[in-house]
Amino acid sequence: MNKRVKFDFDIRFTNGGGIKGEDFRLDIAGDDISDKELADYIVADMRLLMVGETRILNKEILTEPHKRKPVGTSGASYLIDLSHTIENGLVTYKGLPAPVICDFLSREASAALYDGDTTFQIGKIEMVTNTGTYIDCPFHRYAEGKDLAEMPLERFADLDAIVIRAPYQDGLAVTADRLRHHEIRNRAVLVHTGWDAHWNTPAYYENHPYLTADAAGYLRDCDVKLVGIDSHNIDNTQGKSRPVHTTLLGAEILIVEHLCHLELLPEDGFTFSAVPPKFKGVGTFPVRAMAKLKNPPDAGES
Repeated sequence: MNKRVKFDFDIRFTNGGGIKGEDFRLDIAGDDISDKELADYIVADMRLLMVGETRILNKEILTEPHKRKPVGTSGASYLIDLSHTIENGLVTYKGLPAPVICDFLSREASAALYDGDTTFQIGKIEMVTNTGTYIDCPFHRYAEGKDLAEMPLERFADLDAIVIRAPYQDGLAVTADRLRHHEIRNRAVLVHTGWDAHWNTPAYYENHPYLTADAAGYLRDCDVKLVGIDSHNIDNTQGKSRPVHTTLLGAEILIVEHLCHLELLPEDGFTFSAVPPKFKGVGTFPVRAMAKLKNPPDAGES
């Protein structure tokens, strides 16, 4: 059933004065909407500046036909999380230790340090940097390569991006031929194999999809900015050579491994971000990888 919201509002300005509205009605996408969402919508729709305190009053959800696009389905960005969750004991790479995540200061222990019922938790994490969904910088492969702190911030965030579909059922080796006929120059290239379906299972570590040496050379020659894959490793781990890491990191092309949910993305029309902490002397670290769609899904008119 279509839902609408009826409400009053009172908006105060930081430089004095304010405006009020009564019996406003808006279409909503779900069965309810928060006061903050309504206030944000009114402020944006009326192009108000110097807004301070906002109050939504007498809110009532109605069942009525929609008049236009529901609030929240037009104009806002749409983020998709492409990262695996890191938890205590997670094995990302066979042979490397799992992270230990625990309290350094527990809430119970902190109670004696503060007044009343005020408590805090301070966590402690012990892990290798190749944990979860992570990014590789040149220092990971080359002693003189740039580390996380030396790479410019713009190399990690809001990269124009493209997804290339290479289902593992069609073959584990992703060759240069499978990357051709796509607009990839100066973009982040995310290779969607579907291997993340095996995440955190024994199958994930063996006989996984990978890029070939000629694929890495092709990506380098096309001047891509970053290459990501939803697999255990961007290289074939059955041997001891790592030509893809060698080629891409040698050209300062960043690598993101262990992505997930690439099936949720369109082939293009989005930006990609994978931002690590600014560590000196570290070439790899977990990231919260995400895609931001340029044209969010449209609920359409009702």
